Amino acid sequence: MTIITDILAIIAALAGIVGCFLPAIPGPPLSYVSVLLLYLFNNPENEITSRFLIIWIAVVAVVTILDYVVQPYFTKITGGSQLAVRCSIAGLIAGMVFFPPVGIIIGPFIGAFVAEFIINKKPLKNSLAAAGGAFLGFILGTGLKLAVSGTLFYYTIRFIFF
Repeated sequence: MTIITDILAIIAALAGIVGCFLPAIPGPPLSYVSVLLLYLFNNPENEITSRFLIIWIAVVAVVTILDYVVQPYFTKITGGSQLAVRCSIAGLIAGMVFFPPVGIIIGPFIGAFVAEFIINKKPLKNSLAAAGGAFLGFILGTGLKLAVSGTLFYYTIRFIFF
């Protein structure tokens, strides 16, 4: 049972890291599942405490909520419209499908730029600012998710092997 639990925990942790980049996969919550599995089914020395789990579920919740707030916020404060936010998300998905892995990074920028410059007919400077805001919001949100998922992956490996 412990080997199966360990394998499932590693798979969940790796899927959590992948989920930091793919919008369809909830990265940090999957990473949290990895340590939760170890706590429930493979914690003979009580190395994983309930305090550890409570702290990390709070961190995961905050980062997950922030991920939905950061990109729209950065797009908005740089002058972008709601359409720019939607198109940056569409750009992320299109970039992920058609130009992986680079498309995941430049897709939000291009999507927001197209929304502002072509559809909303804003000046080039304003369109680039909104696109830059969408890009920075995406990078910050992804970075936060990656930091949390990477840390939980570290703990997963540590709890299994050390």
